Amino acid sequence: MPRPIFDCIVIGTGGFGSAALYHLARRGLKVLGLEQFTPAHQLGSSHGETRIIRQAYFEHPNYVPLLLRGYELFEELEQTSGKKLFEQCGLFLSGPPDGETIQGANLARKLHQIPLETVDASEYADRFPGYKMPEDHSVVFEPVAGFLRVEETVRAHLDEAQEAGATLKFESAVRSWQPEQNQFLVTTDQEEFIARKLLITAGAWASDLLQGINVPLQVRRKVLCWHPVQSASYNLAGGAGCFFFEMPYGLFYGFPSLDGQTLKLAEHTGGNDISHPETLVREELEGDGTSVSNFVTNCLPELSPQSVRQAVCMYTMTPDHHFLIDEHPDHPGLYFGAGFSGHGFKFTSVIGEVFADLISSGKTNLSIDFLSAKRFA
Repeated sequence: MPRPIFDCIVIGTGGFGSAALYHLARRGLKVLGLEQFTPAHQLGSSHGETRIIRQAYFEHPNYVPLLLRGYELFEELEQTSGKKLFEQCGLFLSGPPDGETIQGANLARKLHQIPLETVDASEYADRFPGYKMPEDHSVVFEPVAGFLRVEETVRAHLDEAQEAGATLKFESAVRSWQPEQNQFLVTTDQEEFIARKLLITAGAWASDLLQGINVPLQVRRKVLCWHPVQSASYNLAGGAGCFFFEMPYGLFYGFPSLDGQTLKLAEHTGGNDISHPETLVREELEGDGTSVSNFVTNCLPELSPQSVRQAVCMYTMTPDHHFLIDEHPDHPGLYFGAGFSGHGFKFTSVIGEVFADLISSGKTNLSIDFLSAKRFA
């Protein structure tokens, strides 16, 4: 019996792969998603309950148009799936007035008319109870920011992709791929599949499957912490939102307490580089969370400085900390998304649409040139 030929195979069905499958299937393409683990698993980079989403993007203003489209697509996914995925609770940024965070957010506001409010120091105590801002900091507040429920978002993309006709195979690790007569042969532990196009969104495992792009991808071990709250000031139900601090010793972010018992926060900087995701130590190590505890002591006086729970995830870093989204230089029809460098999940919906554009027509109307691998040529 001849093997079925798919329009596209997607390798890796985490944040970005699940979104690509959703958009491809809804366009009527015959698509296959291959995942080495279970759906919405805890072993990569798309877990931990929550991820911040915001529009005043201080990392680079070119991300903002992608985010604006992403907001529309997350709303569409909520309507399609019937699930509450996005919580618009606002976000304040606290940092030196001449630092990257405040300067970058204000630049995004100026270039893209993003709603962003400068908060006077006299208002901090009333607006943000439970937080102690350093005296030399400025604070801006973005009302349209909030957080995504990360595992639920991945599941929604997968469920709706399957509903639209996508084939999904879990616990099916890809061992190799190769071009075969203008198509691609993909081999897993159990089977072989053929597709006209191939998309690799394998997260921390991307380097195993992406030879020839000549961009080093460094996998970094990161720790998420949950600390007990000692005040109702941090509760989502009471109106608390997300936060981000640019401190002299690192960048820290966190969320409101969802259960009134603990609050999730982490350091965006720092972490330990590892040689391969298979070598990741998932158990708690000595020193894990120390910088977060110091930050809590300095800036969140009504939060216990000792965590009661931790989780480990991975950042896959590019040299400049910006994403890689491109077509393979040696294999037309093979697209990849990699190196999301710890700030990618909020883009999953829109980058999924970008991949669907590229795979179905070879082009997209959204501006992604600044994310091309060619910048490292």
